[in-house]
Amino acid sequence: MSGARALALAGASLAWFTGCAGDPASTSTSSNTSSNTASTEAAEETQRERLFDGTSLARWKPTEFGGAGELLLEDGALHFELGNPLTGITWNGGALPREDYALEVRATKLAGHDFFCGLTFPIGEECASLILGGWGGTTCGLSCIDGRDASENETTSYRRFEPEREHKIRVEVSTSEVRAFLDGERLFAVARAGKRFAVRGEVVASQPLGLCAFATRTAVHEIALVPLSTAAGPAPR
Repeated sequence: MSGARALALAGASLAWFTGCAGDPASTSTSSNTSSNTASTEAAEETQRERLFDGTSLARWKPTEFGGAGELLLEDGALHFELGNPLTGITWNGGALPREDYALEVRATKLAGHDFFCGLTFPIGEECASLILGGWGGTTCGLSCIDGRDASENETTSYRRFEPEREHKIRVEVSTSEVRAFLDGERLFAVARAGKRFAVRGEVVASQPLGLCAFATRTAVHEIALVPLSTAAGPAPR
C-alpha cells in the first residue's frame, strides 16, 4: 500500500449547577467553578502522556487474537483492518497506573457493523473493557461487571456511530468509581465497591491495556494517559 507502513500479522501472533441571573452568590460560585475547571484541565494537560501519537507502535504490540487483520500506520493514524473477528494492539511499554488515572482516545469508525472501540484498561488488580458500538453496532457499556457484559449491566446504553466521524473517548478510574465519556457526554459512572470487574474471554490478550475492533475497520489517532487528581474529582464534561 503506497505511503503506508504495514505491519503484517502473518507468521506472527501477533479514558452543573444553576444560578439565578444577577445573584452575587451565584456569580461568585460560577466564577470559582470555572477557575477550578480551568486549573484542573491545565494541570492534566501538563501531565498528559501520549502513549500512542499516530506515528509509532514502539510501545505496543499486535494483540495475539488469531485471525487478526493488518495494522497500518498511515496518515497520522493506526488503521485496524478487518479481522476474523478481532484486530487490536496491546500495551508493551512498561508499568501502568491501576487507579487514579484517565485514558483519552481519539478514534474513527471506518466501516463495519460491530464495535470500533474495545478499550481494555486496569481497575485496581482487575481489568474491564469499554465497548462502543457492539452487538450489531449500537451497544455501549463496560464488560464485565459481576459477570454481566456491556449489553446487560447498569452501564448499557445505545448510540449510532456514523462512518468517518472521529470520536473523543475518555475513561476515568478513581479509587471509588469507573467513569466513561464519549464526545464530552458522560456514558456512565459505576461505584467500584462490592463489584467484580473482568474482561470477556475473547479479549484476555488485551490486558492490562489494549484497544481492539470487532469485524470493523477503525482508525486510531491518539491514546493518552492523564493522572487523575482525586482532590479535583472527575474532570468536568
